[in-house]
Amino acid sequence: MERQSQPAETSARMIDPFGRTVSYLRVSVTDRCDFRCVYCMAEDMTFLPKRDVLSLEELDRLCSAFIAKGVRKLRLTGGEPLVRKNIMQLFRSLSRHLDSGALEELTVTTNGSQLARYASQLVECGVKRINVSMDTLDHDKFKAITRWGDLGRVMEGLAAARNAGLAVKINAVALKGVNEHEIEDMLSWAHGEGMDITFIETMPLGEIDEDRTDQYLPLSLVRQRLEEKYTLTNIPYKTGGPARYVEVAETGGRLGFITPLTHNFCESCNRVRVTCTGTLFMCLGQDDAADLRAPLRASESDDLLNGAIDEAIGRKPKGHDFVIERQNRKPSVTRHMSVTGG
Repeated sequence: MERQSQPAETSARMIDPFGRTVSYLRVSVTDRCDFRCVYCMAEDMTFLPKRDVLSLEELDRLCSAFIAKGVRKLRLTGGEPLVRKNIMQLFRSLSRHLDSGALEELTVTTNGSQLARYASQLVECGVKRINVSMDTLDHDKFKAITRWGDLGRVMEGLAAARNAGLAVKINAVALKGVNEHEIEDMLSWAHGEGMDITFIETMPLGEIDEDRTDQYLPLSLVRQRLEEKYTLTNIPYKTGGPARYVEVAETGGRLGFITPLTHNFCESCNRVRVTCTGTLFMCLGQDDAADLRAPLRASESDDLLNGAIDEAIGRKPKGHDFVIERQNRKPSVTRHMSVTGG
């Protein structure tokens, strides 16, 4: 994949109707994954036909258009992004924006299964930190949550990532009755390995085989339990995402909370997401979206694409509609997280 020329930065920054500047883009490069996590996917998933998915060249062009419009942080997601064929070509190509200074950070969210293979190459492409989704330290429970995953392989990947010089943050979805009694152990383990850790409330995205009301564990309760043993101090640390961080005095490490349900993070949202089909979602918790694939494929010029982006940013809502309640078992949003991008 050849690197395309550096786009000229446009003067039109992306500012939504509520005065928030959009500077963080998350792009799903595939809806496919080698895991089938119970809160994310049904076990028998139907994936998109190849023709619907943006090519690596199209993904590069789309990301570059956003960078020209002021995106400073770019995160590649999935599905599992590292199972996309020839994915390192895209990382290598996008790294030119790091070299030019147009992009501050290029990073990835992964399940860790492919890190032993790709960690060193990610560093070579200018990636400095990664997020690894991992919900338990118990091998049997890991298999039950992911259905197809192997915790030993993920641990090997984490070791490879740290050896390559990557800063690692663990993302763990807090699941009632599943891993809620492991949270202290996970915190102690992550900080002992020099990794940050963030706990996330389960989000009502997509039809799955489980009832999310049975999975939902409010992080207000998790924090309350942790404060019985640890000293947690709020800190202003930010990575560009929605997590609010505390420092844990006893470990010296950072702990994040992502709380879309007990305390939403919409007022400071600077993020938009693009799916692997080129659909732009201005809010993770809303169905309103814009098709960027059609203007992308309609012209070699980016004029149509830029116009579609501007129109969509002008519709970015104030906040999401997430709710989990026993009376309404349907997801707030019908699409799966694997489609939108984690």
